[in-house]
Amino acid sequence: MKRAIGFLFGAALLLGSAAGWAGSYSDTEALFRNAGESGSFFQSSYGYAVFPTIGKGGLVVGGAHGSGHVYVHGKYVGNTSMNQVSIGFQAGGQAYSQIIFFEDKGAFDQFTNGNFEFGADVNAVAITAAAGGSVGTTGASAEASGGKKDARTAGKYYKGVAVFTIVKGGAMYQATVAGQKFSYKPRAS
Repeated sequence: MKRAIGFLFGAALLLGSAAGWAGSYSDTEALFRNAGESGSFFQSSYGYAVFPTIGKGGLVVGGAHGSGHVYVHGKYVGNTSMNQVSIGFQAGGQAYSQIIFFEDKGAFDQFTNGNFEFGADVNAVAITAAAGGSVGTTGASAEASGGKKDARTAGKYYKGVAVFTIVKGGAMYQATVAGQKFSYKPRAS
């Protein structure tokens, strides 16, 4: 059992470390800007954290890791990393991109204080080719659109943050951001 757990955490870390080659920050940001579900948040948010690749894997015990950049009004201000450990009914592996929007300076300050963690009450909007769905511990919903111009924004702020994900590959039974813990390091001057 210990060997299986070690393998799963290693796989999650390997998937997460793929951020450097799997997609640049600007490419990932462009994906979210062009998705109807998340595109409008760039104009209204105080700032955001973008993760080009988060790797997640698990079999009963799971883990996830990813590194990202943090922006305030479009200006790069620091680095962040995300770690997640989960126990429960789950199986598989997955790589996805994630963006977290901060509604105001208070939400941004809470994120950057170094102890930010998503609780069980946070939902993420999963963006796919022509549909968006909200998945989380409080329920699920789905919306579809033909393109950016006629897409409705399915996400909304909750406690000052809005979270969107785009699956890059893999298959995993468990779709949640609950338990994600973040660290933040300001950009060196």
